[in-house]
Formats: sequence, C-alpha cells, structure tokens
Amino acid sequence: MFTSSEKTGPWISPRISPAGLDRAGAHRETLPELLSGWATRRGDRTAVTYLDYSSNPSGIAHSLTWQELDTRVTEVAAWLQSMTDRGERAAILMGQCTEYIIGFLACLRAGLVAVPLFGPELPGHAERLAGVIGDAGPSLVLTTKDRLSTVRSFLDGIRPRVRQVVAVDEVPSGFPELLSAVEPSPDDEAYLQYTSGSTRVPTGVIITHRNVVASARQSARAYGVEPDRAVSVSWLPLYHDMGLVLAIAAPVLAGMSTVLMDPLAFLEKPVRWLRALSANPGAISAAPSFAYGVAAARVSTADKNFLRLDRVRALINGSEPVQAHVMDRFHEAFRSCGLKPETHRSSYGLAEATVLVSVSAAGAPPRRVAFDRVRLAGGRAVPAEDSLGGVSVLVSAGRPVGQQVAIVDPRSRVEQPAGYVGEIWVSGPNVGRGYWRRATSSGETFCAIMDGHGSGAEPNWWLRTGDLGVLFENELYVTGRIKDLIIVDGRNHYPQDIEVSAEQAHPAIRPHSAAAFAVPFTDGERLVVVAERSRWIDDEWLDVDEVIGALRGTISAQHGVGLHDVLLLSPGDLPRTTSGKVARSRCRANYLAGAFGRTGSR
Repeated sequence: MFTSSEKTGPWISPRISPAGLDRAGAHRETLPELLSGWATRRGDRTAVTYLDYSSNPSGIAHSLTWQELDTRVTEVAAWLQSMTDRGERAAILMGQCTEYIIGFLACLRAGLVAVPLFGPELPGHAERLAGVIGDAGPSLVLTTKDRLSTVRSFLDGIRPRVRQVVAVDEVPSGFPELLSAVEPSPDDEAYLQYTSGSTRVPTGVIITHRNVVASARQSARAYGVEPDRAVSVSWLPLYHDMGLVLAIAAPVLAGMSTVLMDPLAFLEKPVRWLRALSANPGAISAAPSFAYGVAAARVSTADKNFLRLDRVRALINGSEPVQAHVMDRFHEAFRSCGLKPETHRSSYGLAEATVLVSVSAAGAPPRRVAFDRVRLAGGRAVPAEDSLGGVSVLVSAGRPVGQQVAIVDPRSRVEQPAGYVGEIWVSGPNVGRGYWRRATSSGETFCAIMDGHGSGAEPNWWLRTGDLGVLFENELYVTGRIKDLIIVDGRNHYPQDIEVSAEQAHPAIRPHSAAAFAVPFTDGERLVVVAERSRWIDDEWLDVDEVIGALRGTISAQHGVGLHDVLLLSPGDLPRTTSGKVARSRCRANYLAGAFGRTGSR
C-alpha cells in the first residue's frame, strides 16, 4: 500500500496558492463558494474562453471574466430556483460551450443535483442518453436555444416525463438574486457522473461537494496549478469525468483560466488543440492515448513551424491504458516544436474516484518497464531479460495524490505484496458515495473491507475499482480489467496486449481500432479479435486474406495463442463509448449476436 503522504519528491508537494481558502484560512467546500471568492479577488481576469470553430475555421474566441461568470451563474441559479425544489436533479443536454459551465455551476448554486450529459444529436448514443435520463429522473433539463426544439422532441418519448426544459442562454440578464441562500453540506450530492458504459450498462456515480473539491485540489497539487502560471486547455467533453474536473472543477478551485473547444473541432483538425497549447504558456491539458496518435499523424510539417510547445506545463495521458509507442510517436512528431519528454504525465483514474487516483512524477518522462508477459499474466511483475519478445511494456501511472492505493487479492481481500498483481483498491476523500439507485452494487464496490484492516489507523472502507494492477518499485502499473481478462487453455491474456499486437500486424488495420475478447465454448473460452480497416485503403486494394493472415500470425507468435475468429470491419463500425474509447464489452455482445457487418472474416 502507498499513500500520498509518503515522501515522493517535489511533484507531490502542494504548490497551490491560497486558491481554495477562505479569509479565515479554512478550505471552502463547494465550487459555488470558490467561484464567488475568485469573482471578488480576480473579477476582471479571464475565467473561461471558448474557441468556436462552428462558423469560422480559424475560430472565434468568446470569453467571460470571473465576475461575469459568477454573475451569470447566480442569474441562472435564481431562475432554476423559481421552478424547482432543492435536491431535485437537473440534466444538462448541450454541446461544448460556456453555457455548459454556467449551467453546471448554476445547478450547484441553486441546490440542485446536476447530471452532466450530452445532446441527443451525438451520433450513435441516443439510446444510451434515453436510458440515462430514465434512470436519473431529472425534473428539468438545461440546454441552449439552438437545441431547444431538438431536446424537447427527444424528451417526449421518455418516462418519467421531464417537467421543464430551460435554455441557459435565454435566461434574462439581471434576473433577481437567489430566492433563498443555499449552503449545502460538503456531503450533499453535487452531481451524478454517469460512467462511459465501456464495461457495463451506464451507471450514475454519486459525487458529493466534498468529493469534487477534493479531486480538484488533488489535481491542482499534482500538476502545480497556480493563478497566472497555468491555463487549462481542453477539448474533452464536459460530460466526461476528466473533462469536467480539468475544465471546471480544478480551475474554479485554483483560479485558473480555462480555454475550451469542442471535441469535434479537435477531430476535424487536431492542430487546433496544439495551437491552443502553444498560445497559452503554462498550458495543462489531457487526452486519451488515441488522441496523441491522431495528432502525431495528422498535423502537417507546415503547421509545426508555428507551434511552440516548450511552454506547455503538462500533457496528461489517461482514460485508457497508456501506450508507450504512442507517447514516443507524439514526442518525435513535435520534438522540433520544443516539446519536452517530461511534459507527459501518465495518470490513472475512474469516475467512481471523481477521476484522479495517481499520476506520474513531474520533471521526468513517465517510467516504462518491459515485464515478462507470461509471468505478468500469471500474477507476478518480473522485468523481462529479453526485451525483444514475450514482453508487456507498461507505463507507470505514478503515485497517488491525496489518497491511499492498495493491491488486493479480489477473492480473499488480502493485500498483496509489492510485485504481485491484484485488484486496485482506493480510499480517500475523492471517492464517490455510491451508485445512484443501486444499493447492492454500491455495497459491493464502495464499501469493501480489507482483511486485517478492520480497525486501527488504516481506513475500513475502500473502493474496489475492478481494475488489475501491480506496485513495482513504489509506482502503480495498471494491467487491465478483471472482467476483460481472457483465459484460454488455462493461461491469462490481457486484451490490451493483444489489441496492440493486432493494430501493428498490418498497415491496413486502423490504429486504436481493435478489440480482443473471449467467447464461450464447451471446452472453455476462445479468442476473437475484431478490428477496423484503415479508411485510407480502398476496397479494391484491400487483400482481406493477407490482412487476416498477418493478424493470426502475429498474435500466435507474440502471445502463443490461436485465434478462433477474426473480423475485419469497415471504418467506424467498432462500438465506442461517448469518450471515444473502444467499447470492448459491446464488441463482444455484438459478435455473439451476429450484429457486425464485416469486410472479411476467417
């Protein structure tokens, strides 16, 4: 077990200025309180800038000062108070914009429970959105006037029926002050963070005011956030846990300005993200691993001539397993722009912990270790003597920030010694209260008791993450998910290892677009790989037999396991979560249901 209280170097030490402190020195406990404090201290400084590329490919900047943001949040909060009761839920259905930030903070200031979601126009996710709204049961929905009719039409068929729909940008300026002052307890519910649905049906995590402030404070400490010396630059969706904490919670805690853009703006032209990083010295940003690969591949040499990335404070790599070769490709692509290897900060987190659990140290590139693949699958982390084959290269997720992490045998609930693989357990003020309306699963996940730790100085209650990991030389390495572990002929295989091998097996396979999973047979489980072909290869030039043969050969040679089936799909056919990750469990369900249209199968 290790905690953030251990001496781990200057990267773990608090560098936050009095940003979360009131005049008496006590920590403020809610984001609305923190916002009011910054409106007083830094009222004329820019709080948030939205780069709008919808009407101008060069982008139009829309900014709000801290005072303007605070005033607008109060006006919308008063409007919400006039039509609903404290403690009711308010869902946010809109695109990426400043109104999203206003609406979220207004819900908290009005004493409501926010439910950050996305608009019904997001392709392929309308069914999931309907399910989440039905589960959350909000009494009102917040949106923007350009989406008002679309949202109302979408809500017509959902039960229980939503009573009110409010366009945040139509709430009149100068609306009266709050009808009643709301002073929520730190342990009151602040919002429901719905999981991405990559491993199960989306479930709402109850995040309290204490949880989100604790997570924001942990992030600020980990990345050295200080006013005027750091800027949050984000295209991550605000309904995603990392996007919400990075672009709303941490800036409001620390008085840090936010530069926001739409995820689609990044996907259309990844250079927009790099330009925003270049234009904002001290930039802190985050993205999943695939985004770094996309940026490396699609930013031209001509564009690089105008980028200056030596002033970027931190590029956080998280929300899926960090791939060393993708980090190398990104750094090589932008080395000429001044990008430093130590700018990369690998992290581990999950919605149940309000996003952040651990992060690699500042001042050095994240450590990577080549482990013996067979022994790692058997439960022991042993560095490989021969790095040319039979290895699993894992990138360190660093050490915890403001919490405790333990590796535990999931069956016996006994803590594992260093070097042994087990389930990652977490304990800290950032851990959510439980799952919304799911008492049984909440008890199984959030109320775990470690054997031998029922009393004394160690906390009794832990969050069971469902993720596998190992502590090696005082750093955390994440190896995979318990539910995704593939067992063929009595041997364990981590799906992400097989997926990386599959993506590298042939140039016709699209990067970051493979899923490996096991399917049941009478004699045990068998391995299936589903992958998308590259969108740059025409059907007439695609040799399906060659691609599948290369894939089978690579998996057999590198992992010692045969493939039962291989499906080569058209670009865009692989199910993904709302955060862009491959939804492995849905791939398996679609395969078993025969729902995949296929370019080829062998």
